[in-house]
Amino acid sequence: MTQPYDEAALLRRWTTTVDALRAAGPGEPAGAGAATDPAPYAANLLARWSEPQRHYHTTTHLAVVLGHLDTLADHAADPDAVRLAAWFHDAVYLPERDTNEDRSARLAERALPELGLSAGLTAEVARLVRLTVTHDPDPDDTNGEALCDADLAILAAPPEAYAAYASAVRAEYAFVPDPDFRTGRAAVLRQLLALPRLFRTPYGTRNWEDAARHNLSTELTLLTP
Repeated sequence: MTQPYDEAALLRRWTTTVDALRAAGPGEPAGAGAATDPAPYAANLLARWSEPQRHYHTTTHLAVVLGHLDTLADHAADPDAVRLAAWFHDAVYLPERDTNEDRSARLAERALPELGLSAGLTAEVARLVRLTVTHDPDPDDTNGEALCDADLAILAAPPEAYAAYASAVRAEYAFVPDPDFRTGRAAVLRQLLALPRLFRTPYGTRNWEDAARHNLSTELTLLTP
């Protein structure tokens, strides 16, 4: 899952999103941060997404999530805020820790004001990042539904791509003994399959739900002979 990615395209996406959100600020004073170059922030984030402990949560995953958010943009109340949340949602990722989402949100809370973005937007981005702990947005949370669906869309990938995803997840948890990993992963799969809906957007429900459940059931079968 560490395929090459188009760094220049990701940098353009970052700058376009930041500039759009700066321009759309609801009457907030621009402040010194409005003149801050967004490029070094993107470089820092991409360096984080390229760390050696990552096998699935890589720049490829970031690019794929952003692509899915383009598809789901009409569903979100603020698609650019959701795109910004995608950049931060796994910016801190250490597989052995359970504080990654909160630390990623706190990174956003430090960086976005420096870029001249409003307190309200910063709070929304941080909230969305923390929501990826549970992937359980409220029914009227269209921003959260879009981000969570885009993040989980890999579950509906064709079988070969899903197998590569599962293998990459295993590689990230290489420090866990195989019996323990099988037990823990099986518990996660059962929890997902027990949900009434994996996807909350109409597009996700229509296009990803059935395939995702098939993939999860297949992996669970393979883990529990």
